[in-house]
Amino acid sequence: MDIDDVSNLWLAEELHRQGGVQFGDFTLGRSTRHSPIYIDVKVLLRVPQVLRRAAELIVQETQAELGRRRGRFVPFDLVAGVPFGGLHLATAFAIQSDTPMIYAIPHHDGSRERVLEGHYRPGQQVLIVDDLMTTGGSFLETQRVLTEAGLRVRDAIVLVDRDQGGAERLRRHGIQLVSILRLPVMLTYYMSQGYISEDQYQRSMEYVRTHRAD
Repeated sequence: MDIDDVSNLWLAEELHRQGGVQFGDFTLGRSTRHSPIYIDVKVLLRVPQVLRRAAELIVQETQAELGRRRGRFVPFDLVAGVPFGGLHLATAFAIQSDTPMIYAIPHHDGSRERVLEGHYRPGQQVLIVDDLMTTGGSFLETQRVLTEAGLRVRDAIVLVDRDQGGAERLRRHGIQLVSILRLPVMLTYYMSQGYISEDQYQRSMEYVRTHRAD
């Protein structure tokens, strides 16, 4: 556990306090089947000051990466929220950082094609933001829409990373990811605080280890 993980554990505490961490048997789309743990980051919307703090944390992380000599980020012109879970977080970040925001939505004719909302110019650099990542599929779909519109995508940031191979998958597609908090770190913290049982901890960690993106 590195220093960044420790400094961001307030987020794990807040998610637990707001009921955003549940244990059971959850199937959520194609990438999460029979998971023993469910993370609902949207509970942060219940407490505006917590959402604000999360957005401020992302601002700090992006500024730190941009300021480092060998930082992972390149300067960006726009922020794109991943529909639909990442839109509230991207909006809060856009306000905190004074960065214009765009996002992709399904086409009005019901087709699978998506259109971009917001003002942009081809060639601009875009930072993708989402609240939760499992395998990275939503990031890649957003990247596709953005690049087809002539925009450039190199970097992404996620509030909670389930750590199931999504970062490696994005890297293979040319996207550098910064994760604010990773699920194994959260689970270790919850176990140390007595919030979860040994069985919940072991089953969740085993699921993360064995269910990874290709």
